[in-house]
Amino acid sequence: MSSQDRQYERAAQEFGGALSRLVRGYEADPEKRRDLLQEIHLSLWRSFAGFDERCALRTWVYRVAHNTAAGWVLRQKRSRPQMLVSLEEVDVAAVDVRHDEHLALDRLTGLIRQLRPLDRQVILAWLEGLDAAAIGELTGLSSGNIATKIHRIKAILTKQFHQGVSDGTNHAG
Repeated sequence: MSSQDRQYERAAQEFGGALSRLVRGYEADPEKRRDLLQEIHLSLWRSFAGFDERCALRTWVYRVAHNTAAGWVLRQKRSRPQMLVSLEEVDVAAVDVRHDEHLALDRLTGLIRQLRPLDRQVILAWLEGLDAAAIGELTGLSSGNIATKIHRIKAILTKQFHQGVSDGTNHAG
């Protein structure tokens, strides 16, 4: 087994669950989620040919996964035009409002999916337990900027989530 294969195998074992959760934040359709996850695993395996361990394995895996997912979103946007929105414009229209915990998680994931790729990357990395410094390493932003973004994204998602729950409307525009 090559070094590339060993590194990939270790990364897949250690971060497989996180990659599955990350994919859910980028793609709503289960079939397309499987395709995206497969694409991330392929990109990850290929990336280990050039991995020189100048950063932590976790950082490398998240960077490759988020870059692959961001590329996926852009390709999907071209193939099915749909406008990505700013944080202020997040629409709850496509998300079903119910009190069941599983559906609430789906609803939140749907709101996250509507974010622009960088904001989505930041909040998904934060939800996976990465701190501002680690997310900054992934994105190239300062940890202070990341902390501000996280606070702002959380506030907006909370508002949008509760707005849809409290008034029970679809907010279709």
